[in-house]
Amino acid sequence: MPTLAKRLQDPRRTLLLVDDEPTNLHILRNTLQEEYRLLFARSGQQALDLAAQEHPDLILLDIVMPGMSGYEVCRALKSDACSSAIPVVFVTGLTEAADEQHGLELGAVDYISKPFNPHIVRARVRTHLSLVQATEVRETRLQIVQCLGKAAEFKDSETGMHVVRMSHYARIVGAALGYTNAAADDLLHAAPMHDIGKIGIPDAILQKAGALTQVERTIMEQHTVIGARIIGEHATGMLQMAGIIALNHHEKWDGTGYPNRLSGDEIPHVARVVAVADVFDALTSDRPYKRAWSTDEAFAFIRRECGTHFDPAVAEAFADSFGAVLESRERWADEKELAVA
Repeated sequence: MPTLAKRLQDPRRTLLLVDDEPTNLHILRNTLQEEYRLLFARSGQQALDLAAQEHPDLILLDIVMPGMSGYEVCRALKSDACSSAIPVVFVTGLTEAADEQHGLELGAVDYISKPFNPHIVRARVRTHLSLVQATEVRETRLQIVQCLGKAAEFKDSETGMHVVRMSHYARIVGAALGYTNAAADDLLHAAPMHDIGKIGIPDAILQKAGALTQVERTIMEQHTVIGARIIGEHATGMLQMAGIIALNHHEKWDGTGYPNRLSGDEIPHVARVVAVADVFDALTSDRPYKRAWSTDEAFAFIRRECGTHFDPAVAEAFADSFGAVLESRERWADEKELAVA
């Protein structure tokens, strides 16, 4: 992506046009210059240099060029982490199906044969840039969610890597319960928001070393409602899941949890998964009010609370996945917690 300074100077999307024939570049320029900021390269190496310097939003690439071919350029772009995400569209005189197949196998997103129709080129470019924009929106949304999760950590600094570990535990258990890869990934990214509502809890309560009074406990329990309000209402997707988790992760299978005393299947499934992951990691982590339990002690607690605090099916999936959970715990452990396992 172009630098912020260049984007401010010219907010149009940037295209890199690569062809050794000036006539072809001239035709592409006339086709695209009204809508886009254009860069031009007449060799493969020049294309790679410009891609590294300018980070274009999309590359239109000829295949048959002296020296480095378009195939070689595409292969080099896709092997470099800095340019691998840039969509490549081949615009070439090679028309055999095998040529197109080879280009797509190298990582190109499209293949346009010469001579081309300018209207088709413009339409294809718009389509692929809209996909780039959709990806950017998803990535930005995820970054915002992660920032909010970190904000909650600053309020509750004793948790260390808690939100990272418990979100990975949740993904592991969700996958064991049959979540699709996409749903399990949404759970991984939504789970760190579970305690975002602690931003609204006074430090004197949140960081109190001793037992909370009944009044203080009532205030603390409001972090679920506050968290749901911060995230807001969303019709679908990961943010909807995050709001559901924030509100419901302290509900218990037997109906004695909070804030709404839901029970059994009334509790959203993702919240039941996060409840097990959250409690296990909280038990095995130091807190101002308690020592860290060993993993065996925490696992025994999950077993004992099966059918009261926890959904039995979720607790069983956690038990079946315990080896993967321990591997994840070791990977994301706080240094002081390694000695407790």
